[in-house]
Order: sequence, then C-alpha cells, then structure tokens
Amino acid sequence: MTLTEMRSLLAKRDIQLTRSLGQNFLHDGNQLRRIVDAAEIKPTDKVLEIGPGLGPLTELLLEKAGEVLAIEMDARLVDFLCERFGTEERNADLLTGMLNRQSEKASEPNRSSAFHLLHDDALAFIKREPRDWSDWKLVANLPYSVASPILVELALSPKRPERMVTTLQLEVAQRLMAQADDDDYGVLTLLVQLDYEPRGSFKISADCFFPAPNVDSMCVVLQRRARPLLADGQRAAFVKIVKRAFSQRRKMMLKLLKQDWAVDKLAAAFEELKISPQERAEKLSLEQFVSLTKILFSHE
Repeated sequence: MTLTEMRSLLAKRDIQLTRSLGQNFLHDGNQLRRIVDAAEIKPTDKVLEIGPGLGPLTELLLEKAGEVLAIEMDARLVDFLCERFGTEERNADLLTGMLNRQSEKASEPNRSSAFHLLHDDALAFIKREPRDWSDWKLVANLPYSVASPILVELALSPKRPERMVTTLQLEVAQRLMAQADDDDYGVLTLLVQLDYEPRGSFKISADCFFPAPNVDSMCVVLQRRARPLLADGQRAAFVKIVKRAFSQRRKMMLKLLKQDWAVDKLAAAFEELKISPQERAEKLSLEQFVSLTKILFSHE
C-alpha cells in the first residue's frame, strides 16, 4: 500500500487519524519487508500483530505465516480490515480458547482461516488473563503510547513469545538494547532482557510513516533466551529489586533496597557479589541483578 493509496483510502472513508492512539502508519514497502524478514517467519508460525491499521504489514504476514492474530483498537479500522481481508471480527472469549489450546499448526497457510481480527485494547487483552504465547511471534508497529507496557507484559508472561520484532520510538528501542552504564539503561532494559536477547535493529525515518511522527523509529529484534535466567518463583523478586534500585537513579542502590530487605542480608549479598556499597543501579549488569535476586530471594 503506497502513501498515495493510504491517503486516498483514508479520505474516501473520512477517517481522521488520532494522535492519542499512536496512529502513524508505516507505508514504506522496503521497511515493511525488512520487518517481516527480521521475524524469520515460517509457514507453521503463529504471529501476533498489534495495531494493524490499514493492514500493509498484515498482508505480508499472511503471505508467510500459518496464523495471524491482529488486535486493533479503532472500530473504523476494524471495519476496513474485515472488508479488505474478507474476515469477521472475533470475540475475545472465543479467541482465548483458541490461544490456550494446544492444536497442531497448519502446514500450509490458508488466508481465510489463518486470519483472526480482534477489536480490543491490546494491552488490556494481554493483561486480562494468562495466555500461552510460547509458540507465537510478535511482529508489529506498536503504538508509541503503549509500546513499553505491552513489551513488558509479554516479556514477563510465563508463556512469553518466541520472538518479538517491533517498531518503536527510537529512544525506547535504545533502552531495550542498552547495557550497564549506558545512559538508556534502566528498568525497561532489565525487565525485557531478563528473558530476551537483542538480536538486531535498524532505524526507520519519520518520512516512512503517515502522518510523519516527530521522532525517528527503530525496529528491534528480540529473541527469547534458550534457558531462563531465573526460576518462575524468583521473577517477582527480580522485578521488585530492579524497580526499587532505579526508583532514584542518583542514589546508592544499597540505601534504596533497605526499604525492602534487612541491612545485614543486603550487606552480605553485596559482599558476596563484590558490589561496592556505594554503587548505583546503572552500574550493575543484568547478570549481577540476577545473582542478587537469587541471594535475596533465598532470604525471603
């Protein structure tokens, strides 16, 4: 779908895009194909797309994947997508059963049966109840306003997606890929990298979107770790430690963690891991946060 076609279609249907919904539609065909290529989609894959808009990425996903679930919040766009792809809007309750069952994947994609379209708030849908995303891939141009919470919600899910290929605001993408002591390193970095390894990225300029946003974007590839760094029971402690440690970035994290853990236990853990009592959270690596979690969790 070219920019001219996109403008014409929106005008014909009298659709005024809403900035609050993050409606900046990617129209550049080369960038859309790069996103799909980065996802390494096979005919047996199941793909979650959030914010399909007018469906240019959806069309490419349907050519590659065995199943695509698209979640769109704008009812006007849901109506258009139903027409474009010859499908019907799905009920969220019915989709829950579909997502949670362990069915065989189709060996050959069938466009009419492989596409599921849901009219819903994607973040609310993901949070509403646990779902099994473990054999799904997220491939989406995420709305800027909800990109971070959606990624964190999926990343911390017990049944998290195999791969997440997402287009985001540049500064958010940089946080996802940051390392200790980087300016962008923080809570988002750690909550996502606990279970995902950044595997690549590429910038997408503002003029590839309609309307053009005020910032550049970046597509990031996140691959689920082959082995979890923490047991499921330890994950809540990790989240608690990370959020407390970064609650005031310029303060020594030992002082911040004293609000939740005994001083003697913290001192012993810091000494065992050879972490200075004066250290700030931004200096600690993911691996150090994981080790600290294991020690403090054992004392809870």
